[in-house]
Amino acid sequence: MEVKVEFIKRETIVPSSPTPDELKSFKLSLFDQISPAVYTPLLLFYTNHHEPLTPDELSRRLKISMSKTLTHFYPFTGRVINNLHIECTDQGAEFLEAKVSCCLSDILKQPNLTLLDKLIPIDIFSKEARDGPLLLVQANFFECGGLVVGICISHKQADAATLCTFVNLWAEEAKGIDSSVSPDFCFSSRFPPVDYLSALPEVEITKNESITQRFVIEPSRIAELKIRAVSDEVPRPTAVESVLALMWKTAATASMKNADPGSTPRRTGMSQIVNLRKRVDPPMPENTMGNLVGYFRVETEEAEAELKLPELVRLLRKGLQKYQIEVNEIIGGEVRVQDILKSAADFGVQLADQGVDNFNCSSWCKFPMYESDFGWGKPVWASLPSLEFKNDVRMINTADGEGIEVWLALSDANMDLFEHDEDLLHFMAVNPTIQV
Repeated sequence: MEVKVEFIKRETIVPSSPTPDELKSFKLSLFDQISPAVYTPLLLFYTNHHEPLTPDELSRRLKISMSKTLTHFYPFTGRVINNLHIECTDQGAEFLEAKVSCCLSDILKQPNLTLLDKLIPIDIFSKEARDGPLLLVQANFFECGGLVVGICISHKQADAATLCTFVNLWAEEAKGIDSSVSPDFCFSSRFPPVDYLSALPEVEITKNESITQRFVIEPSRIAELKIRAVSDEVPRPTAVESVLALMWKTAATASMKNADPGSTPRRTGMSQIVNLRKRVDPPMPENTMGNLVGYFRVETEEAEAELKLPELVRLLRKGLQKYQIEVNEIIGGEVRVQDILKSAADFGVQLADQGVDNFNCSSWCKFPMYESDFGWGKPVWASLPSLEFKNDVRMINTADGEGIEVWLALSDANMDLFEHDEDLLHFMAVNPTIQV
């Protein structure tokens, strides 16, 4: 079935109250400066069964509440200048409306990952992320009355934690709730920007040819997997460690099987993005806005014919523990700028090592993505568009908060082996129906 997404309207949303003069120049933090100029996307699916509203009524509520919310998130309506600061003169966020030629149930039955790309307002690698709108929203209206809200926010001002905080406060505003939480934009004072990063060269991001697939693991299977991942060094593996180790083991095995005969066996490595708010001493609250993420990377010592789940979990746990110590040495007290920049540069060099089969993971597990009730119920599904980079792994909890949904991008040949792996299929379902 061919599904058409037809754009109806585009508007600029400005804060309901003008930004005061003293706030019109907002400094980026050091972590904002070194963040890539890309958009972070999120898709929220609503069946609209709780409070049936027309598309006009849905749109009006979203836009009015968004305008009020942006008064507190005023940097989101500005524009980045020279990778140093945001000019906050209320240029506005973009709000698009689109009509989708099918029912929401058609997508939820077996998600078409290519179609999901049409439900976000902008290509995530658009150069607009560098100096254009920092926030764009697309309201997608379905024939059945269902709604999908597609959100893209520039990584120059927001990581996943920031995006989540914004969306949930926006939803509370839509319901008329006075939230006790307000955004804290303290990162630029804690981690001041450096002038010479204003000349940070524009990096051309090269996409790899790959295919994205979605996998879901239920809580009972996670419990079984955690038992299988136990070792003397890690007697209590976490759900994320266990699931990621399974994905890593299966993907690396597929890659080894597809290697050219006679080629030198390659080691395999996994890097993981980490939200640092709770990992610095003292911890910082989740409502601190901007970027505060880091990366750690581990790899097998040598190419192995058979990867063991407990060993991969051990590597992930050891890598995170070591990284946490390093992070607190660098930013726990006086911020060591050169060490932060060196760490970022070293990470890039490691990822480019052609002698290692590299994978990369970003986990959104435990972020309250399913709490965003705008007045017509919580989302039945929170998801992503398809992934752009080969060997990329994304993880997000299912609606019950206990299961895990994993998105993975691999080459066609590797994906064919991956999604038919018997051990994987014992634990995971391939692109199952979203239960409403």
